[in-house]
Amino acid sequence: MKKVTGIGGIFFKCKDPKATTEWYAKHLGLETNPYGATFEWYETNASEHKAQTQWTPFPETTQYFGKEDQAFMINYRVENLEHLYSQLQQEGVTILDKITSYDYGKFLHILDAEGNKVQLWEPID
Repeated sequence: MKKVTGIGGIFFKCKDPKATTEWYAKHLGLETNPYGATFEWYETNASEHKAQTQWTPFPETTQYFGKEDQAFMINYRVENLEHLYSQLQQEGVTILDKITSYDYGKFLHILDAEGNKVQLWEPID
C-alpha cells in the first residue's frame, strides 16, 4: 500500500501572514485566498483527476506546529488514513490526535523522528 502520495501543503511561520501573502501575490503572481494559495495539478499526465497543494503563511506565534522553534510544517497527502493510523500505532510512532474529518478530507498529526509535527491528509478530491 502506498502511504504518502505527495505533498498536500507547506505551512510556515512569518511575522505578518497577510503582508507575506500580499508580497507573494504581487511579486510572484500567486493567486491567493484567505488560506494562502492553492496550486492545482493532475495526478498523472493522462488523468482528469485534479489534485491540489496548499501554501499557507502562519503567524510566527502559532502553536499549531507544535514546538515553538518549528518554523514550518509539511502536510503529506496519504491514502487510507485509517489503515495508516493503525500501522503507525503498531510501529510506535507518536500520534498527537485522533483522525478528524472535514468536507475536504481527513487529517491526523504525528511527530517525526526529530519531534517535528507532521500533518497527514487523506483528501476528498
